[in-house]
Amino acid sequence: MTSKALIKVENLTGGYNETVILKDVSFEVYEGEILVILGTSGCGKTTLLKHLIGLLYPFSGKIYLLGHDLLSLPEKKAMILMRKIGVLFQNGALLNSITVADNVAIPYEQHTNLKTDLINQLVRLKLKLVGLPHAAELLPSELSGGMRKRAALARAIALDPPILFADEPAAGLDPVTAASLDRLLLDLRKLLGMTLVVVTHELTSIKRIADRILFLDKGRIAFLGTMEQAMASESEPVKKFFNP
Repeated sequence: MTSKALIKVENLTGGYNETVILKDVSFEVYEGEILVILGTSGCGKTTLLKHLIGLLYPFSGKIYLLGHDLLSLPEKKAMILMRKIGVLFQNGALLNSITVADNVAIPYEQHTNLKTDLINQLVRLKLKLVGLPHAAELLPSELSGGMRKRAALARAIALDPPILFADEPAAGLDPVTAASLDRLLLDLRKLLGMTLVVVTHELTSIKRIADRILFLDKGRIAFLGTMEQAMASESEPVKKFFNP
């Protein structure tokens, strides 16, 4: 690809406490693409995502995010850098005690000095972008599963991040709702010029959204390439995943 790499991972080894989950992982994510991270349960997908968004510190290796060495940045500069990414968590991670609008407003209130009136306008704009203009004053408990994912997505893109990470966005959704969310991710990528890193095991979603696929097996990269290349791969775990 000719696009520049917004994320670069070099020889990443990591895990939890003293347990190694990821082993010598290296790859790049290019501007404007959707990279899907997949593999069987326990292969290290979510562990890799946590390293990329700074929730876990690797045992060894390098992570470059938007041209910055994430692991060597001072804490204050790292926090500023992390504002340039959005994260859509698997369960949405909405606060149930406040309205949808107040949830989406959190990034503006924490990271900007904007006045309340402008924040309210931006919140409604983001809710409109995700198809929830009517849900501003509802509580998360009053939303369907698909609506909660959309509300969480509105919060994740509040600060117009160039990179969006999504952890199992279609998990728990029926096929129609999952397809609708996939189309929304594609639309937002085009509209906002975002780069997406999506962790999923949903084959239909992978086929709809992936530009490239990173397949993990036992903590190592078993395959990295396009869907077409994946279908022709001779890697046993990749063949088993796509042709069970």
